[in-house]
Amino acid sequence: MFKQILLLSLLVSSLSATAANRLKDIIDIKGVRDNPLIGYGLVIGLNGTGDGGGEITNNSLRKMYQTLGLDPVSEVSSANVAAVIVTAKLPPFGRIGQKMDVTISSIGDASSLAGGTLLVTPLKGGDGKVYAVANGALSIGGLTQGAKFATSGSIPSGATIEREIDQAFNEKKSLRLSLKKPDFTTAARVVKTINENFGGKFANATDSATVDLIIPPHYQRKVVDMIAIMENFRVNQDNKAKIVINEKTGTIVAGGEITLSKVAISHGDLMLEVGGEKDKKGGASGSLHLIEKKSTLKDLVNALNAIGTSPEDLISIFQALKSNGALIAELEFI
Repeated sequence: MFKQILLLSLLVSSLSATAANRLKDIIDIKGVRDNPLIGYGLVIGLNGTGDGGGEITNNSLRKMYQTLGLDPVSEVSSANVAAVIVTAKLPPFGRIGQKMDVTISSIGDASSLAGGTLLVTPLKGGDGKVYAVANGALSIGGLTQGAKFATSGSIPSGATIEREIDQAFNEKKSLRLSLKKPDFTTAARVVKTINENFGGKFANATDSATVDLIIPPHYQRKVVDMIAIMENFRVNQDNKAKIVINEKTGTIVAGGEITLSKVAISHGDLMLEVGGEKDKKGGASGSLHLIEKKSTLKDLVNALNAIGTSPEDLISIFQALKSNGALIAELEFI
C-alpha cells in the first residue's frame, strides 16, 4: 500500500510540474487580503460550566450591569458566565452590513461553552479601531463531537461589519503582485505572459517574489476588468527538486525535476546501480539490479518497489544518496 501511494505521489508531482497554472492560483495582489480582528466579550447562559468568578469576569459583569442601568452592591459572580476572546477575519473589500464568521475561545476556568450566547462584542483591528460587532448563540460543533474541545466555539455569520477599509482600488495606477512560492524562473514567466497578453512592457520583476505591474492605458479605471482577465492567464510554475520525508509516518512526497547521477547502492541484501552497463542482469537477493543512465526518482522507486523495499529502506537510501551527491534534489524532514 505504501509503495502504491508513493508512486502515485510521484506521478502527481510530475504532472503538476508540467501543467500550467492560473495566475490567480500562484500570486497575491498587494492590499487584497484578510485583516485579523479581535475582541473581548462574555458568554452567558452556560449550565454551571462557566468561570465561576474571577477578577476579570466579575469586573466585566459589573461594568455590563452599570451599562444596563443597574448598580449591584454585593460582589457579582456566576458559574453561568465565561470570559472569552473573539476573533474574526475582515475580508478584502468588506462592506458595512456584511456578515463574518467568528471564533470564540475561553480565557478563564470555564469547562464548556456549550449552550452559551455571546453578548455584543466590538472587534478591533491592529490600529485599535472597531471594524465589526459580534454576538449570538455559539456552537461547539455538536454536544458529542465538540465535547473534546468544549472551551472554544464559533458563530457562523456572527459578526456584522461596521467600518470599511478605504482603498480606491479601481483608481490604482499600478499593482504589486507577490508570488506565493518565490522563484526567479516563475517570476520571469509571469512577466513574459502578462506583457505578451497586454501587448506592451507593463510588468517587471524586481526579485523572485515580486512583480510590479503598471495599469495599461486602456484599463485605467477598469482595474477590476483587467484583473478578471489577467488572473486567468496560464503560467508554468517552476518547482524545486525536493523530497519531503516524515519519518514518524513513513510518508515520502517528491516533486520537481529530481534526477540521479551515476551511483551504486548497497543496502542490506539490496544492490542497485544507476548508469550501469546494459548487459548486466538482475537476479535474486544480493544480486545487482540495474537502472538506465540519466535516471529519475521515479525510475529508482519503481526498481526499489519491484524488489520489495520497505519505507525505512527508502528513507535510508535517500539520505545516503543525498550525502553522496548522487541525488539532485533538496531533502527535507518534517
